[in-house]
This record gives sequence, C-alpha cells and structure tokens, in this order.
Amino acid sequence: MMSLIAEVFAWIGQVAFFGFRAFREIFRPPFEIKETSRQLFALGLQSLPLIALSGLAVGVVMSMHTRSSLERFGAEALIPAGLAIAMIKETGPLVTGLLVSGRVGAGIGAELGGMRVTEQIDALESLAVDSFNYLVVTRLVTCLIALPLLTTVFNFAAITGGFLAETTISGMSLRLYYDRAFSSIQFADYVPATLKTAVFGFIIATVSCYLGYHARGGAEGVGTASTRSVVFSSIGLIVINVVLVRAIFFMFP
Repeated sequence: MMSLIAEVFAWIGQVAFFGFRAFREIFRPPFEIKETSRQLFALGLQSLPLIALSGLAVGVVMSMHTRSSLERFGAEALIPAGLAIAMIKETGPLVTGLLVSGRVGAGIGAELGGMRVTEQIDALESLAVDSFNYLVVTRLVTCLIALPLLTTVFNFAAITGGFLAETTISGMSLRLYYDRAFSSIQFADYVPATLKTAVFGFIIATVSCYLGYHARGGAEGVGTASTRSVVFSSIGLIVINVVLVRAIFFMFP
C-alpha cells in the first residue's frame, strides 16, 4: 500500500516537473509562432461548435430547472440573474474545462503518443528540432489562451440558451432578460472565475503531453495514453477547482 502511494506521488511529481519545465520554456526562444497558431486553430477554434452547442443546451436545461424551483416562491424575475451567476462563477468554467479535457486532452495524448511509438519524435530530434519546445510548449500555450476564451463563449451561449427557454415560456424580451441577467454580475465575478480556466488549461496540456510524450507499447500504448489523458485531466480539474474556488473566496470575499 505504501509503495503504491509513493509511486502515485512520484508520478505526480514527474508530471509537475514536466509542466513547470514547459511553462518556463514559454519565455525562451525559439518561439514556434507558426506551430502555436496551427494548434490554436486545431485545439481552440475547432472546439467552438462543441462548446457553443453544449453551452446552449446547458443554459436551456438550467433555466427550466431554475424556473421550476423559483416558481414556488414567486421569484421568476430572478431566473436570468441566477442563471448568469451560476454559469459565470462556477458551472461555465468547470463544464468547459471538462469538455476540453475530453476533446483536446484525448487528441493531444493520441497524437503525441502516436508520434512517440512511430519514432517521429526521434526523427525531429535528429533534424536538430527541439521536440519538447515544438510539441509540448506550443500546446501548453494554446491551452492557456484557449480555455478562458472558450469559457467566455460557453457562458454567453448558456445565457442565450436560458433566454430561449425563458422567452418561450414567459415571452420575456431579449433586452429585459439581459438587463436582469447582468444586473447582479460584477467585474470581480467574471475575471477570477474565467482566468482560473487558464490553470485548467495548464493541467490539461501538462497531463496530456506528458502521457503522450512518454507513451510506450505501440498502438496499445497510444490508446492508453489517450484514455489516461482524459481521465487524469478531468480528475485534476475537479480537485484543483476546489482549491481555486476557496482561493477566490479568500481574495474576493
């Protein structure tokens, strides 16, 4: 039992060292601008449809559930504000992180794992290309940039979904809905909750790149790296989210 615990903590330490090394390399040349741009398109822009549609669906469902609860107290007017607060402060960032960990994390793990077992990474090294900077750092930068932007898209789509549900039931106008939705939202509510998703991006990129970069065992190893990327990234997001929520409450009481 003790040996298993020691192995788990040793693995976490290796992943953390891998991630901080990648973060340090962000600020050192050469800067792979072209590859980073390609990853922003592949991992960020191509995730927009999934994020937007998921946000729209979550907003509709949350609005209906919120209405069924608040109707008992005659507080239907609070539905837009309640939905906006719930989405922006907690639900939006966490759901976006989990969605991205499923799509992007699996993709990174499979792509780098495939490159490792087919010796493409070794081929890059033989051509005097820094494979760590080219493959890992670029994906880390992409996740750090993309997660806050995707979270904003998810929040907006969810609030819009809430409007569609609310206007269908009560006929509320768009202007009235958004006035009520953002009446209780302050800048200090939006910024910390959205910026914490950059930490989610760091975890997704670090775990997925580590597992893919060190994959072994042919096709089976690639599948294992892809699956573990999703599982471990999701667990990491859920655990670190508890810490970050507490830290935000402490800094912005």
